[in-house]
Amino acid sequence: MKRLIHLVTFLIGLSYVSLAQENKAVYQSDTLGSEKSIKMIGLPVAFVTPETGFGFGGGAQFFLPKRTNIYNDRPSTAFMSIIYTAKKQLSIEFKPQIYIDRGNYLFDMAYLMKIFPNSFWGIGNKTLDESQEQYNMISHELSMQFLKRLPPALNFGFEFVFQNHNVTEVQEGGIFESGVVLGGDKAVISGLGIVFNLDNRDNVSSPLSGHYLQWKGRFSSENFGASSGFNKFITDLRGYTPLGKKSVLATQIYIENSFGDTPFQGKAWFGGGERGRGYFKGRFIDDHLYVIQAEYRARIHPRWTLAGFGLIGEVSDLPGNFFGDIKPSFGGGARFKIFKDQETLIRLDIGIGEAGSSGFYVGVNEAF
Repeated sequence: MKRLIHLVTFLIGLSYVSLAQENKAVYQSDTLGSEKSIKMIGLPVAFVTPETGFGFGGGAQFFLPKRTNIYNDRPSTAFMSIIYTAKKQLSIEFKPQIYIDRGNYLFDMAYLMKIFPNSFWGIGNKTLDESQEQYNMISHELSMQFLKRLPPALNFGFEFVFQNHNVTEVQEGGIFESGVVLGGDKAVISGLGIVFNLDNRDNVSSPLSGHYLQWKGRFSSENFGASSGFNKFITDLRGYTPLGKKSVLATQIYIENSFGDTPFQGKAWFGGGERGRGYFKGRFIDDHLYVIQAEYRARIHPRWTLAGFGLIGEVSDLPGNFFGDIKPSFGGGARFKIFKDQETLIRLDIGIGEAGSSGFYVGVNEAF
């Protein structure tokens, strides 16, 4: 409890330091004319999850006001971060989202490099706690989407995905060393995809109204250099219903389905700060997954929001085997708006699952 109090105090203090430095942290370039073309906000990064422990580093958010989507007033952005954690995990991330032709096209890219010691319990929805083993993996993950706007709020396009995973250390006598897990030594995921989404949220960081509906079909093929061929389909349905002027009910149905020779890195992972708070991310892994969650968010101050959530979910080898061992979770937390004129939030959540499983999460923006 003392560690928790110290951490919360540190994060609140960090928020005020960021606020005090807000004017100094913004870089603006006007090389393209009198109107500013680039704005940058640099921030320290601190968070906590069961998978990483305490993590820290630095990040920078770039805004390109001259490349704004005129249909929803969203500017092009690029985010960069370098993170190191108490569990000796390192990640470097770069995520640009660039609108073209006033928002009629979107280029959405994400690159992530990870050196990530982690835990593994096996494949399936009923793996035992005593099966836990440690491994280390170096990963490079790249995805690139090019989407065309179809009025009024639908987007359609294509995606290229490339992931290279190398397992560098495994536990002696463990599941990986036995060779029964596909991807237990290395895996390459590479292929093309199709993306549809409908997005009419009032803002991305903390929506108060609207919907976000996305469907992806990804096809990893040996013809593109993949180590094995499989198909993955992702359905993500979110809704935001205002309940009065200061509260909102957020709901999500998230489904993953994989077919073929899928390495464990490409399977569906249950748990974590976005889909399964209260469970370790990857505590349960299999070809198919669903998560259904709802969250009530009430703004008690212009910059403070309280939230409570509940969810159910599970993984399975086949969709027909769902609902045999549902994993429930509930919890709540607080959000703090870092800047008065932007919706970027610091989120603190506690999630409680079954059989004593729980997690404390500190991150940026809402879980969904």
